[in-house]
Amino acid sequence: MSPHSAGRNSGEPQQLSLLQGFPASAAQASKTAQASGPALAAHLPVARVLIESSLPHLDRPFDYSVPATLDAAARPGVRLKVKFNGQELPGYLLERTDVSDAGHPLVPLHKVVSSVPVLTPAVADLAGRVAARYAGTVSDVLRVAVPPRMARLEKEFAPDGLLDPGLFGSDSAWALPRPGTASAWAAYRNGPAFLSHLGAGECPRAVLTALQGYGPGGWPRMVAEAVAAVRLSGRGAVVVVPDYRDLDRVESALLELLPPDDVARLTADDGPTPRYRSFLRLLSGAAGVAVGTRSAAYAPVRNLGLVVCWDDGDDLHIEQRSPYAHSREVLLLRAGLEGAGCLLAAHSRSTEAERLVGSGWARPVEAERSVVRRTVARVLNTADSFELERDPLARIARLPGAAWRAAKEGLERGPVLVQVARAGYAPSLVCESCREPARCPVCSGPLAIAGPSAGTPVPQCRWCSAQAPAWRCGTCNGVRLRRGATGALRTAEELGRAFPGKPVITSSGDQVKATVPDAKALVVATVGAEPVAPGGYAAALLLDGDSLLRRENLRAGEDAVRRWFNAAALVRPAPEGGLVVITADDAAGVGALLRWDPAGYAGRELALRQELQLPPAVRVASITGGRTAVGHFTEAVQQRLAAQGTVLRVAGPAPLVLAAAGTGRNARTPGPREYGDEVRTLLFVPYAQAAGVTAALRAVKAAAAAKRSDYPVQLRLDGVDVL
Repeated sequence: MSPHSAGRNSGEPQQLSLLQGFPASAAQASKTAQASGPALAAHLPVARVLIESSLPHLDRPFDYSVPATLDAAARPGVRLKVKFNGQELPGYLLERTDVSDAGHPLVPLHKVVSSVPVLTPAVADLAGRVAARYAGTVSDVLRVAVPPRMARLEKEFAPDGLLDPGLFGSDSAWALPRPGTASAWAAYRNGPAFLSHLGAGECPRAVLTALQGYGPGGWPRMVAEAVAAVRLSGRGAVVVVPDYRDLDRVESALLELLPPDDVARLTADDGPTPRYRSFLRLLSGAAGVAVGTRSAAYAPVRNLGLVVCWDDGDDLHIEQRSPYAHSREVLLLRAGLEGAGCLLAAHSRSTEAERLVGSGWARPVEAERSVVRRTVARVLNTADSFELERDPLARIARLPGAAWRAAKEGLERGPVLVQVARAGYAPSLVCESCREPARCPVCSGPLAIAGPSAGTPVPQCRWCSAQAPAWRCGTCNGVRLRRGATGALRTAEELGRAFPGKPVITSSGDQVKATVPDAKALVVATVGAEPVAPGGYAAALLLDGDSLLRRENLRAGEDAVRRWFNAAALVRPAPEGGLVVITADDAAGVGALLRWDPAGYAGRELALRQELQLPPAVRVASITGGRTAVGHFTEAVQQRLAAQGTVLRVAGPAPLVLAAAGTGRNARTPGPREYGDEVRTLLFVPYAQAAGVTAALRAVKAAAAAKRSDYPVQLRLDGVDVL
């Protein structure tokens, strides 16, 4: 490090500061000699600054001196700029102290960008814990936690750096639901007790298995009632959902119980200005409830009393940038740090949530079987022995006779949902003779048909968009193609012919609909993109179940069951004629849906994972990159762990070949460059050793970045797509 930089000693820290996760000074015995320069602040002249840098070896606070001219503005939590190695870098002021152990004169702070303390101690502490858990950098976490600055809003609401809650709205009183109003929690075992504990100022932890996905008694109302209960005790709440459709529904439910000024919406989809305004409202205390997508998990809510995560099994909860943190884990860490209650809610149950229930950390909130029978739809499986006797071709037909009859009868009562696995028209093509996947002659990418056409459709590459009118199979020299999979658009076209006169609505790809009217119509949607009918669907057809189960992923079955439950929860109850028809041939997953027993399926999956020592029974770290770099990184980690007496199970290095990740709204096709000579090594980490292993991974990553000796590797922990 340059002697002119403002860094502290590079040795291991001897103690932790009040902001957990950041190294602190080791010696506080004497004042630091200051170089000749501007006059320093008379009180607390040393500032500890976290520089905004993704470089792992810079992931620690650095000491700077505080000029007297910046004394008033340089408060903990403000954004500032500092000189570092001849560059001007942004950062956050963590704290101010009397002395420093840098051992050389300190460089003064260059500039205070904003006098508003946007980084609270609680969020700084949380960011340090998240970075430690995922072996990332604190700066990367804060990039998600603190939204970009909007100077105009700061000048409007905090001209002197002090936020006035009254400037964001009125302080009007708010009320809970009217007396006598039935609670949606009343039908659930442990539900009323959970609400009463929240209202009494306590911090209960629960895993909710919600039954209904629509109407006034649906899960958004249940979440809103839990938030209203915690607001009764004078505490705040954070609610995190996967996407904007869930966000709109939860926000509407919250506004039925709370005043608009008390709810702040946090999502990047709304744009930087509305997001920053909501952030400032929470920071000032004008709003006490934060609701949003992933980044809302870090919302600066005062006196936090409850964190809520809806549908934690959805991969949209995973941050797409380093350190790839899952919002469920962020909320669990935050609940522990701030002593808040926790609610994980979904129609199904993830294996991670089942692990929390099994360990006793959280209590299950479930409905009695009698309530389940009168609340959910009847489920029919076309692949069981009874249906196969009636329709021998049901196993190979995409729309068996029972599904066709359910759709026909359902259309007489209301909308019918048709769930399919793939978007597009014909998302994959194969050779008609040998069934080999059709590849582009230019880049070897997969061929597909984008949509119907008047003449013969021309195959097109999904990678390079090149057309292949004269395609020829490289295996058998065949020239004829057939669909390897049928997408939502082709399914809608076929159903339109099968049910003439009935409107067909599609929800897939870039045209995802949040709601549909209660009119008699067919609604074709990809998994995860199902719209909500206000009065519920009369019937639902869950097609392509076997395609979901055949994905080469450890969580293929768990994810398929989650998507089935999410769709089935949108159907009217069985006493009202609601019917769900599923075509998958899987005893465990389909059986759980038939019995409406998501907890039983999650328990079975968790037991299998524990027996095989696979996530979530253990944590997994993936190291991806060039073979030499991955080998050097893995060896360095193993040497460091061996010195601690820790030996891990290692798998790899293995060649990395990425397949298409996800289906439906999350579908992603790998590009041609993703098929390279990269390798991946997996480290399986028991929870008891996780803290030491992640610390070793961070240390090796920082050392490799500082030396710049190897091609960089990608380090991920608990990635759902690596197994």
